[in-house]
Amino acid sequence: MEAENRGNGTTVCVTGASGFIGSWLVMRLLEKGYFVRATGRDPTNLNKVKHLLDLPKAETHLSLWKADLTEEGSLDDAIQGCAGVFHVATPMELSFNDLENEVIKPTVNGVLNIMRSCCKAKSVKRLIYTSTTGTVAVQRHPQPEFNESFWTDIDFCKDQKMTAWMYFVAKTMAEKAAWEFAKEHGLDLVTIHPSVVIGPFITPSRPLSVDISLSVITRNEALYPMVTQTRAVHLDDVCNAHIYLFEHPEAKGRYICSFAGVDESLKPVPCSSKKLVDLGFKFKYSPEEHDVGDLVSDAIESCREKGLMPV
Repeated sequence: MEAENRGNGTTVCVTGASGFIGSWLVMRLLEKGYFVRATGRDPTNLNKVKHLLDLPKAETHLSLWKADLTEEGSLDDAIQGCAGVFHVATPMELSFNDLENEVIKPTVNGVLNIMRSCCKAKSVKRLIYTSTTGTVAVQRHPQPEFNESFWTDIDFCKDQKMTAWMYFVAKTMAEKAAWEFAKEHGLDLVTIHPSVVIGPFITPSRPLSVDISLSVITRNEALYPMVTQTRAVHLDDVCNAHIYLFEHPEAKGRYICSFAGVDESLKPVPCSSKKLVDLGFKFKYSPEEHDVGDLVSDAIESCREKGLMPV
């Protein structure tokens, strides 16, 4: 079966569908012929979903479903009958009053509630969970290169409280809980770990990930540590990798998805995508043909088109 036709007649569910990664993933899935069920807390709010409804094929291949990740059973109906689920949604709060209840519990319970719904459905062949290199490479003792065998040091995050430390903690705890659940219940789980995601966007507002990638240009000094210490990856490669991992049964475990080319003077944390490449995935934005400037230029163009950055 040709790759571009693999989606024909296949129904999948996408959580966080109105967000930066989720909306682009929905667009790519629709292009490939998938029937997409997009979940959100308020699918009737046009301010949040109009960019999805305006996508090509949305009228025939897209449906919106109301669901709350924090409520067990809330996704049962949306997932019932789906062959695949892409769990993209995640809380991304950089300020909070209660770490446990505002950040950790919603993140952990969110993925577990989705997994419970997948098990009930009986139709789900694979769950693709969007994790982050933040669950791999935040370590007290830096390594020459990080691969999928590494796990972020939660105690180190709590001690140092670096930028976005609470996000790293929550995502690491959620992923570990997900792997335990998958093993116990026999659910086919694959996790993908993007670095900072850069690229164009169809959301009405500028995503935090784009704010991070453009922080040097916008002079948002609070985000400097994240852009100077991590690698980046283009949004298109991230979404194409999600679909690739779903479409290839031989994919197993965790997969880092990160652009290899970078200005080494920034001393970024080196996370290797070798496992993903060895599986056969081809990056659209490869370091042989592109540099980080190409990734950033798409984000800048989207910002200008939406009036979110001076021309």
